[in-house]
Amino acid sequence: MTRQYSSISVETTLASTISSTATTMTVAAGTGSALLGGVTLAAGNVDQFTVALDPDTTSEEIVFITASSSDTFTITRARAGTSGVQHSAGATVKHVLTSDDLNAFKLAISPVASMGFAGSTSGSTTVQATAVAGTTTLTLPAATDTLVGKATTDTLTNKTLTSPTINDAKQNLTLNAQTGTTYTFVLADNGKLVTLDNASAITVTVPANSSVAYATGAIINLQQIGAGQVTVAAAGGVTINGTGTKTRAQWSAASLVKTATDTWTLIGDIS
Repeated sequence: MTRQYSSISVETTLASTISSTATTMTVAAGTGSALLGGVTLAAGNVDQFTVALDPDTTSEEIVFITASSSDTFTITRARAGTSGVQHSAGATVKHVLTSDDLNAFKLAISPVASMGFAGSTSGSTTVQATAVAGTTTLTLPAATDTLVGKATTDTLTNKTLTSPTINDAKQNLTLNAQTGTTYTFVLADNGKLVTLDNASAITVTVPANSSVAYATGAIINLQQIGAGQVTVAAAGGVTINGTGTKTRAQWSAASLVKTATDTWTLIGDIS
């Protein structure tokens, strides 16, 4: 439950006797709002407002008010080490701070094993600390942001990875096997190895940025695995820099790296 407090609560009295086990009580007519001192209790008995019945007497009992309806309250009995007893009409009802409240504050002082947060519309989130040796520090960003989760799908922007270890089968080089005598690279070839296998000469074409917009830094790998020599040709407006445009022999391989909008560098076993 969420503890609620008021510094302007006004004490009142019971309108009628309650038994030691009653779960509702009614205070003097028209005084219920003043007792709560401006506090509004959420529906569903999820809040608590602490009061003492017959305070500073041998019959004192601490109860939690969990719901209100005008001068009638739903109550949880025998709190903070007190016992449920009968209280007569006219008994004092007073908002108090108890050992139960102070213990809650004490337990909430760092370090704590976990901390719960209510969701903005529903549910809750618990932040749980794992067992650690010594003291660790978690520094939150000084910005309005959303944290990245280990088990969530996230997009990272403007991040620098220093010596990362990527353990993902998706990082394996994907093959695109071509067996014709002509082929024009497509966007999906970025990061792949395009194998070219034909007995006759083969021409592969690098498309213009206007038709296939590779990002600068894109890499296309190619390999001649058949007898037909591969020529790397440029579509209109495209420039290919390098020491040659043809694979040297069967099994020769090369890489195309995009260095500007319509400029590529061909590197590898070429002639």
